[in-house]
Amino acid sequence: MKVSLNWIKQLTSVNLPIDRLVEKIGAQLGAIEEVIDTSKRYEGLLVVRVVSCIKHPNADKLSLCLVDDGGRKKDVKRNEDGLIQIVCGAPNVKAGMLAVWIPPGSTVPSTFDKDPFVIEARSIRNKTSQGMLASAKELDIGDDHSGIVVVDKDAKAGDSFAELYRMNDYIIDIENKMFTHRPDCFGMLGLARELAGIQQQAFKSPDWYRENASLPADGRKNVLKLSINNELPELVQRFCAVAVKDVKVGPSPVWLQASLSRVGVKSINNIVDLTNFYMLLTGQPLHAYDYDKVKTGILGVRLSKKGEKLALLNGKEVTLDKSAVVITDGERPIGLGGIMGGSGTEVDENTRSIILECANFDMNQTRKTAMEYGLFTDAATRFTKNQSPRQNMAVIVKVAEDILRLGGGRVASAVLDDKHYGVDSTPVDVSPEFINARLGLDLSPAEIKKLLENVEFKVETAGKLKITPPFWRTDIEIPEDIVEEVGRLYGYDKLPVVLPERKLAPAERNQLADFKDDLRDILASAGANEVLTYSFVHGSLMEKTGQDPAQAYRIINALSPDLQFYRLSLTPSLLSKIYPNYRAGYKEFAIFELGKGHNKLMKEKAVKHLPREFEMLSLVFTSGEKSPRRRGAPFYQAKNILQYVAERLEIELSFRPIPKEEPFAAAKPFDHERSAQVWDAAGKVPLGMVGEYRQSVLANLKLPEYSAGFEIGIEELMSILPEHSAYLPLSRFPEVEQDFCLQAPADSNYAELSSFVHANLEKLSQPAGYNYQLQPLDIYQRQSDEKHKQTTWRIMLWHPQRTLTVKETNLLLDELAASAKKELKAERI
Repeated sequence: MKVSLNWIKQLTSVNLPIDRLVEKIGAQLGAIEEVIDTSKRYEGLLVVRVVSCIKHPNADKLSLCLVDDGGRKKDVKRNEDGLIQIVCGAPNVKAGMLAVWIPPGSTVPSTFDKDPFVIEARSIRNKTSQGMLASAKELDIGDDHSGIVVVDKDAKAGDSFAELYRMNDYIIDIENKMFTHRPDCFGMLGLARELAGIQQQAFKSPDWYRENASLPADGRKNVLKLSINNELPELVQRFCAVAVKDVKVGPSPVWLQASLSRVGVKSINNIVDLTNFYMLLTGQPLHAYDYDKVKTGILGVRLSKKGEKLALLNGKEVTLDKSAVVITDGERPIGLGGIMGGSGTEVDENTRSIILECANFDMNQTRKTAMEYGLFTDAATRFTKNQSPRQNMAVIVKVAEDILRLGGGRVASAVLDDKHYGVDSTPVDVSPEFINARLGLDLSPAEIKKLLENVEFKVETAGKLKITPPFWRTDIEIPEDIVEEVGRLYGYDKLPVVLPERKLAPAERNQLADFKDDLRDILASAGANEVLTYSFVHGSLMEKTGQDPAQAYRIINALSPDLQFYRLSLTPSLLSKIYPNYRAGYKEFAIFELGKGHNKLMKEKAVKHLPREFEMLSLVFTSGEKSPRRRGAPFYQAKNILQYVAERLEIELSFRPIPKEEPFAAAKPFDHERSAQVWDAAGKVPLGMVGEYRQSVLANLKLPEYSAGFEIGIEELMSILPEHSAYLPLSRFPEVEQDFCLQAPADSNYAELSSFVHANLEKLSQPAGYNYQLQPLDIYQRQSDEKHKQTTWRIMLWHPQRTLTVKETNLLLDELAASAKKELKAERI
């Protein structure tokens, strides 16, 4: 945001040196990127009176002028009357006029930043010219170089051009991001108000800047047809328009051209320049249409139709989709709402009647359209900051009045006002104690009242402070907003520098973070490698792993097409990393991740308006080569790692078949025939899934056939942890190992068999004081026997106080075998 200090001084009293002012703006308003002294560009340029103007004796299109500079310029050749001779080629030069002289030794302003061109006295067709009379282009205030600038202010020969037109200015470039929540600060009026406020000065807006402004009737006749058809009241909350007839379009006054040029805006014509001037002044963009080019007298507002084309004022043509807000003439698009007008209704030198439009466009819609078409205009910059619709009438009325003054003409319609928003500002109740407690101050209600009233808040001090923001502020909603206002206006540098009180007691441990660290250590000790993937995934990855993108939240403004959806679970992210690593030469590995998934369809325990998130642990094991580790199905490799985690956490797990209609997205990548649900030992807490992946998933992601993994809920896992870690000292006596094999019916469930052996070992060991461990070895089925399968475990037994004998070990195993035969019809082999 480029701020003209001279423009600010026209609106309020700024009485600080530039260095101090810049420091204060940086401390209380926003970061400053650059400060430009424009007076250097116009150094030495003077206003001169053309005393005589005759035809150049040696050239048909040149004039020989004598000018009076009031004797200001030293070291320049003059005639006996003290006048200076200048050769000029402008057709509008004439005796008696006031012009701008670039004397010898001065730089042409338009070349100042590029390749500076210093004017020198030189001979033109045998006549010496002492410098030149300047055009708007050479003065860098416009593009017109067909004639010289005619000084249109009350001035005398010898006056400084820079002082006369306030070109002796400082331009302060403030970073736009600092005002993202302050749309009023995208206008000189708002910035002048803030600069007054931080200097503890009262500011009063101009009389015309009021919410309920209107044009005086003055016998106006509605001679031009004009109507508004707003089909998008939610996206365009206010749309104002008025028609003006018999305008004279031409160059703007020099003061207007100079005001715009100081902040980097080129002059176009008096009508367009006025709309730009008041946009820069108030932060409210406007647009002028050639009434005769609109033809229908209708300004419509609707969404664009796919394939519609629109030629813009910048010379580009865009092909529209279905989501852009467009202004129409009732049928065809004539402007891109909130961003840029169309060239088909441009105001030019042939325009005789205009429609002046002042609207308010939705900030999010404007930002989306600007990004989609790459059109980052001054209007779009302001509308994306949520401009107040309550200032529109004040601005359109003022611009219409100035058009009548500078461009002639007469108002030819009523001022139409299509509005769809609440009118009144909502007061904010806050106590002085609330403000002081957060700022560390001791301000009285009267002092707070004064600070806020300086920037035109309405403050009532009966009891609590009742603070009503002015109509141009859209960012004041809660008491904390008032705290920010008071702190900024009072001065953050005045806040007491006192260390806050803090307790000496250590912060409580974050149990979830500690548990995650434990899981990382356990899995690392099992040989797995942790990876970190994005929480957002491409929709196609979800589809390739069997998940439904409709269950996930879509990111409207994704940083990349690969990051469109907030992921439902971690497994797809891990599976997408298998093939790249396999291609890189890693043939066998396990990777895991701890992170969050979600499901927007699950409403229970969800925070209002937010998805329910799940803390998840996911692991994938894969092997593309034959190796000793590939004994048995990959399901058992993944289950073995999960069992290892459970043992380290001192918990027991149970496993169940997966129902055919499993609703959870985390289960979708898994082959339900070769996977299992994971529960706690009591079967009360569902923990997740373990198993192999669907063939379609393996094919879609080019995974090795030997791949399996698990996905477990971390918070659910925490809920079944034992309250205290069970300590078992190392035995001083040797353990006894025995392999125990049961031949059971082929349809027997391994989980049931394993649970049975565990439960019976526990029952048989406790009375005798034995300790035991159970390790699965293999599952085997003979080709000649399809009715049975053999499951083998290694049982390790020991007693903490003595060495076990073979006899008592065999006795225990015999009892275990007998129970298995009776209850499971399983024979010991």
